Amino acid sequence: MSAGPLEIVTRSPDETRKAASTLAALLFPGDVVSLTGDLGAGKTAFVQGAARSLGVSDTVTSPTFVLVREYRGDVPVYHVDVYRLNRIQEVLDLGFDDLLDPGGVVFIEWGDAIDALLPPSHLRVELRVENGEARRLSLRGKGPAWPPRWERLESLLAPWKAA
Repeated sequence: MSAGPLEIVTRSPDETRKAASTLAALLFPGDVVSLTGDLGAGKTAFVQGAARSLGVSDTVTSPTFVLVREYRGDVPVYHVDVYRLNRIQEVLDLGFDDLLDPGGVVFIEWGDAIDALLPPSHLRVELRVENGEARRLSLRGKGPAWPPRWERLESLLAPWKAA
C-alpha cells in the first residue's frame, strides 16, 4: 500500500525548510522519513525545517561525520546519515533498531541505501537539483500509515506543487 507521488518545487533552501516545516504538521511519533537524492540537494535543510516544527530549538546540522544526531523537541528527533556506511551491518551496529523509537521521528539521509531496514510504513522524499537554487521534491508514502494522510499532505504542500 502506498500513496503518491506528490511533486513539489522549492526555489531556495529557505523554501525547502518551509515546505518541510509545513509537512511536519502531519508527522507523528514513530514516523520515519527517508531522504534520497543528489548530493547537496537540501536533505539537511529539509530536516532543519521539519525539526523546527517538531519543537527543536537547537541548531540542526548534518550528521555526516557523527552518523546520528538526536534533538529534543515536542518529540525526540533523530537525524541519521548513512552516506559513509558501506554495509548494512554497519547500520545495524549503530543501533539502528533502537533509533526506530516509537516516541520519536526519524529522518534518514541516503535512506534508499538501507531500504531493506526501513519499516513498512515510511515517507520517502527524493530531492533533485533543478536550476541553481531550485529543488524538485518527490514524496511517496509507503505502507498503511500514509494513504489516510495523503489528501491533507497535498493540501498543505499545494503552494509548492510542481507544474
